[in-house]
Amino acid sequence: MRTQVAIVGAGPAGLLLGQLLHKEGIDTLLLERRSAEHVSGRIRAGVLEPGTVNVLEHAGVATRLHAEALLHEGVEIGFRGRRHRIDLKALTGKSVTVYGQTEVTRDLIEARAAAGAPSVYEAEDVALHDMAGPSPLVTYRHQGVVHEVTCDFIAGCDGFHGITRRSIPAAALSVRERVYPFGWLGVLADVPPPWQELIYANSEHGFALASMRSPTRVRCYLQCDLDERVEQWSDERFWTEFRRRLGGDIGARVPNAPSIEKSLAPLRSFVAEPLRFGRLFLAGDAAHIVPPTGAKGLNLAVSDVFYLSEALRDFYRETPGERAESVLDAYSARALKRIWRAERFSWWMTRQLHRFPADAFDERLQQTELEHLFESHTAQASMAENYVGLPL
Repeated sequence: MRTQVAIVGAGPAGLLLGQLLHKEGIDTLLLERRSAEHVSGRIRAGVLEPGTVNVLEHAGVATRLHAEALLHEGVEIGFRGRRHRIDLKALTGKSVTVYGQTEVTRDLIEARAAAGAPSVYEAEDVALHDMAGPSPLVTYRHQGVVHEVTCDFIAGCDGFHGITRRSIPAAALSVRERVYPFGWLGVLADVPPPWQELIYANSEHGFALASMRSPTRVRCYLQCDLDERVEQWSDERFWTEFRRRLGGDIGARVPNAPSIEKSLAPLRSFVAEPLRFGRLFLAGDAAHIVPPTGAKGLNLAVSDVFYLSEALRDFYRETPGERAESVLDAYSARALKRIWRAERFSWWMTRQLHRFPADAFDERLQQTELEHLFESHTAQASMAENYVGLPL
């Protein structure tokens, strides 16, 4: 088989890249090792930056989003029994959109099917060949049959544990990573949230996040030790601890709702660079991971594939030669500039809102930083600017 761009990974990054390239008349083949049902059922992020919404509009997949999503004009930060609202709209003129990654994925899957673009789910043993040459090859096995795909380019959108980044020689990548000494225990439940906007709470018992997916569904998180197990947390235990950390009148109104999904994830910051090796390009979680505190993971994946789609579009419009290659080379630097700014903000949010191993000096710095945030209009403006997302 022959295609122009082979996309490995059918999460939001791979699906969105395929949709953007389809609009430019560029052929793609999407390969995914999981089933379509598994991909569409994954529970992930739910806060979209204005720039992300703009890209989804450009891709033609924002109709249901505009009908069902929630607009949030602020977020609240809780600390030592106080809550302070960061007015995103007043400080930046922008709001964030609450619309679950599951819904984004569903919209993209439907759009790809409507376009008639080919996708292969449950593609096993995907392997990349001749990435440094002018005509790379991707092989995979599907239903017991081995297939070969020749292409112009390969897009690695297959996540942190995927094959694409691991196919690049170690000497060709620079990796920077920070692993945090805790994780997030998340619960999804069908219950109307007793809060209007997201609440990030730093309590003496650990971090908690009160989020939502709709007017009738909440997504809530607790900081927990890395050796914890989901099975140790009954619904009653989770909500009891959640109320304690959230505190105040809102915490008192949180019911013991039955969970429909419960998961535990470690937190890390990770960047591999550059994002290009020969004819292979990395995007999304294949290239970088941010702790979810700053709500940047899905938004960064969207900006990555938007930049990559523009680079590939411009390449195909150019006469083959040095200028066409320079268009491709520009993708990595352009994306990494935004990635590192989001990494900084996500690290800052994580550092200020979680309980770290006892260190009296760091604890006092954290207290001082949050008090400064509550009292300084400039500090609030900086946080708001980063939270709604820097320009694409």
